[in-house]
Amino acid sequence: MSGFSADWLALREPYDARARNPAVLDAVAASLKDCPATRIVDLACGTGSTLRALSPRLAAPQNWRLADNDLSLLARATAMPRPAGAAATAVPLDLNRDLEAALDGPVDLVTTSALLDLVSKTWLERLAVEIAARSIPVYAALSYDGRIELGPADPFDAAIVAAVNAHQRTDKGFGPALGPAAASFAIARFEKLGYSVIHGTSDWVIGSNDRDIQMEIFSGWASAVRELGDLSLADTVGWLTRRRDTVAAGRSSIRVGHVDIFARPMGTR
Repeated sequence: MSGFSADWLALREPYDARARNPAVLDAVAASLKDCPATRIVDLACGTGSTLRALSPRLAAPQNWRLADNDLSLLARATAMPRPAGAAATAVPLDLNRDLEAALDGPVDLVTTSALLDLVSKTWLERLAVEIAARSIPVYAALSYDGRIELGPADPFDAAIVAAVNAHQRTDKGFGPALGPAAASFAIARFEKLGYSVIHGTSDWVIGSNDRDIQMEIFSGWASAVRELGDLSLADTVGWLTRRRDTVAAGRSSIRVGHVDIFARPMGTR
């Protein structure tokens, strides 16, 4: 999987951090409080936003294995500041081909953020089975669930949102993606595998002053709609132009639905 620039990841990180569900984060931290040293594998780590969000809540020492197929993002992830006692090692690999290798060795927690909605049912099934076979807890944050609220309303919002959600189900490098169905599928699958699952919403709430990220989101959605061809170019461009004008006028707001999950094996590991 590729296509996520460091600039986009940096732009979205504050909104991700604010959106993460605190009850789910608390459950993750509580589950690891008795670990003398915590060994964590972060799948599709990007520039390390999960490490920065979670590591301050965990006791030191921590050993993070940051897995991604983008060498540039991995270099940024390992170079960025992190809490004392949190060591990080870059693991360059293709998660589609080498998922099992990422999970090898002693692991106390698997983490990932903004990944599950990009993968296929087959790949997510594979992930769940491999994690369950090793009895590892997993914290999967910020899975998009298809909910979008825009203000003020535009006549073409519903058609744009429908097209965006259809695009979310196209192949992102792991086969046809689950898109908005990913979180519910993951919850049900881990529960069937004997896990206790805590989950909660982690919505982006983006206000009228957050112009830069709104412009990026709207441009990205318009590009996705054009790729599908479900709307005419004129209708898509007209919608984007009106949305940009609303952002520039300081009247635009967005809420994008996400779900955080913490799945933990029941009983003693």
